[in-house]
Amino acid sequence: MLFLITNRKLVNYDTFMNVIENAIKGEVDVIILREKDLATAKLETIAKDIKKAINKSNKKVALIINSNKEVAEKINADGYHVSFNDLVNGCNKFEGLLGVSIHSIEEAVIAEKNGVDYLLASHIYPTKCKAGLPPKGIDFIKKIKMEVNVPVIALGGINPQNAESVISSGADGIAVMAYIMSSDNPYHSTLKIKKAISKL
Repeated sequence: MLFLITNRKLVNYDTFMNVIENAIKGEVDVIILREKDLATAKLETIAKDIKKAINKSNKKVALIINSNKEVAEKINADGYHVSFNDLVNGCNKFEGLLGVSIHSIEEAVIAEKNGVDYLLASHIYPTKCKAGLPPKGIDFIKKIKMEVNVPVIALGGINPQNAESVISSGADGIAVMAYIMSSDNPYHSTLKIKKAISKL
């Protein structure tokens, strides 16, 4: 499973929607719309545009909305993604997939007890998004998989060169942000990393 987490501020070579459309063509499995600074109305417009692009492509791509439950419900999104703090503070109900970001084994165990459908575990390798914070490495994935039964999606500094190691460690999928969002050829980049994780 290949997840794309959006960040329009990383797009350097194309328009935001063209990057999304090329990622869809390149066989991304899930798109998490993560533009937390946007007002609800603007986020809803973008979410609808992505849904149209998915429907037009005739590809099976799930759209998950990060943080904004109102938008997730309005557009009938496939899923809703929350922070760990939001999850334990009651944001644990959604008619669809419910995902959570976790950064420790303890959080993973608690999240599973709160009924999530997948865990987004980070960060595995060094990444500019978490500059100065030491990565957890693939042992983090191995330890989580020993404690939970829900799918674990690995995030952080993953590319075609190290993706196989992440999947071999037990991850059920990987998530990328900058690798695709800032790519000068998002279609090729998506294909390349999807191929790397599909070998196993």
